Amino acid sequence: MAFTNEQLERYSRHIILKEIGAKGQKKLLAAKVLIIGAGGLGSPAALYLAAAGVGTIGIVDADTVDLSNLQRQVIHTTADVGKRKAESAAETMRAINPDVKVNTYYTFVNSSNILDLIKDYDFVIDGTDNFPAKFLINDACVMAKKPFSHAGIIRFKGQLTTVIPGQSPCYRCIFKEPPPKDAVPTCRQAGVIGAMGGVIGSLQAMEAIKYITGVGELLTGYLLTYDALTMEFHKIKLPSRGAGCAVCSENPVITELHDYEQAVCELKQH
Repeated sequence: MAFTNEQLERYSRHIILKEIGAKGQKKLLAAKVLIIGAGGLGSPAALYLAAAGVGTIGIVDADTVDLSNLQRQVIHTTADVGKRKAESAAETMRAINPDVKVNTYYTFVNSSNILDLIKDYDFVIDGTDNFPAKFLINDACVMAKKPFSHAGIIRFKGQLTTVIPGQSPCYRCIFKEPPPKDAVPTCRQAGVIGAMGGVIGSLQAMEAIKYITGVGELLTGYLLTYDALTMEFHKIKLPSRGAGCAVCSENPVITELHDYEQAVCELKQH
């Protein structure tokens, strides 16, 4: 495919990068990324992927915009309060870049729909705020062999890793099962600094871009943690893939998807 004059100007800062170039930009334009959750993490991820020219972006969210969201969910505005988050996000993304096709899904992911949702996408971004969704996304992506970025934020801390099924440890290799209900405080209870979503969500977008273009080293096999108060990043090496894991080992115990109950907005404390 040949670039239009407008595309050459829009993506010029990518194209002049020797690591990306015209070839890498064409890969981005042909790629499909699914973002599950249009909140604190999904907002910056969606903005940067749209700006980067990822050709097809799916947004999964059944929630509506609330005034309390606007402190961190930067893809929405005050005028969007009461609007479906998926549609609000799509409008902003289309305004940023008309090259991008945005698919909206007004639903929460569950064991009956997630495999169908992820099947047509090259990469999945977990922008959810609860343990049940994170374990479900992990299990579904491992079973469907879909690469994905996991992240979580709470208070002044964040974490992320990238999972390539069959090649790297998965979320269950780190955290074997959801914690007991109410064992971990929610963001509603503990709070979260708004800019944390921007830091971690932007890193999720970067991982997606690196995966699509084949540039650099992904966070496979590592958990990256960030403490905003001390301004410290730590890259923690994870255990080997499948070592006793219930879903990604050679003989998995979990072979069907399950839904869990749990309060929303979490992050395992480190």
